Amino acid sequence: MNYLAATEADKQKMLERIGLDSMEDLFTDIPDNVKLNRALNLPEGMSEYELKKKIKSMSSQNQNMDQVISFLGGGAYDHYMPALVDHLLSRSEWYTAYTPYQPEISQGTLQNIFEFQTMVCELFGMEVSNASVYDGANALCEAMIMTTDRKKEIILSGAIHPEYIETVETYANGLGVEVKTAGLKGTITSIDELKASITDKTGAVAVQYPNFFGNIEDLQAIADLAHEHKAMFIVVVGDIISMGMLEAPGNLGADIVVGEGMSLAGPINFSGPSIGLMATTKKNVRKLPGRMVGMTDDKDGRRAFVLTLQAREQHIRREKALSNICSNQALHALATNITLCTLGTKGLKEMALKSMRNANYAMRRFTAIEGVELINGGHYFNEFALKLPVSAKLLNKRLLKKDIFGCVDLSRFYPERVNEGLFFLSEFRTKEEIDLVAQYMEVIFNEQLFK
Repeated sequence: MNYLAATEADKQKMLERIGLDSMEDLFTDIPDNVKLNRALNLPEGMSEYELKKKIKSMSSQNQNMDQVISFLGGGAYDHYMPALVDHLLSRSEWYTAYTPYQPEISQGTLQNIFEFQTMVCELFGMEVSNASVYDGANALCEAMIMTTDRKKEIILSGAIHPEYIETVETYANGLGVEVKTAGLKGTITSIDELKASITDKTGAVAVQYPNFFGNIEDLQAIADLAHEHKAMFIVVVGDIISMGMLEAPGNLGADIVVGEGMSLAGPINFSGPSIGLMATTKKNVRKLPGRMVGMTDDKDGRRAFVLTLQAREQHIRREKALSNICSNQALHALATNITLCTLGTKGLKEMALKSMRNANYAMRRFTAIEGVELINGGHYFNEFALKLPVSAKLLNKRLLKKDIFGCVDLSRFYPERVNEGLFFLSEFRTKEEIDLVAQYMEVIFNEQLFK
């Protein structure tokens, strides 16, 4: 639909019809002291050419991920996107994030969502998936809602991303759910603290896999503990690429698996796009929020895709509704679909393996520098935490001058961890880049320590 601005004559006619003299008369109910009472701080209008030139000039100030060496992870992971993804996403019939209501004219979109759900189930080792939700943190909140309808308590591992925990606490505050946080043993969830926290009132226990510090948690042991107290077990998958190497959570006792799929959905643009993944068992299918696409036959016996279950209050009785999630990230689900189809099982595994090997090499190279220590206990995938001889903030500031994105400064989330940084290695990094950064780090540390 084209947008045609109203002319001054159009505006005057509308004002006359409602008996007003000016646009200001429309807002007489608003007190003067809260009105802006000045012109907006915007430049004068430009021609199309001038505006294009101005925007290009502004955008050139951004740093392109292709032009830097990055070790930033902590929830936003930069992985390879096949060129085919952008090419297919740009086709006009796909170019919407909206979920269709009319299956008879939307078979392509519905088939894509059905295949997306199938792939999420295969990655997570689960039986049913929804069409996606907004992001990983939102998916964890929806899982909490699924598990605390009767038992108003949930236990979160302290090794879940701090922003995910904060989001859950915000949701829980409005739902009357008590959120407990189990402490850590090093950088891994403390089983002893879980045992001390869990009660018969606990609706669910949630852990991240790999966790925020990069460690691989013992899912089976935590699942057994949760099920012993008749609580559900939620697993949060941070970097979806890890599913190319690690055992699927569903095979280790998970009742609900959620995650962030942005690694497969598109390049990092100010930490986006995001897409929340959710999967569970058939037993819990009617608790799953959002939309689910199913496959059936039409009256002529032809294969047909339809919206099967929708658990929002617009579709079922309000008291039975679990969530008001009423949309999904259809365009990002399509990107995820194309990426997985292009990579295949072998390609995903190779990507995960290279990322893990890069992390292992970088860890050994960085910890060979005097004063640098590995914090992680146990195993890690492609992310690890280091204790540094200087603050992570200072290190990052110096590395940025060399077009290097250093580490996640852990003091941002944990004030006591001033000299600790979280390093992520994707399949992009090379041995030469890692060696170069190690040399820079050594110089920076020596300069600071011997000032």
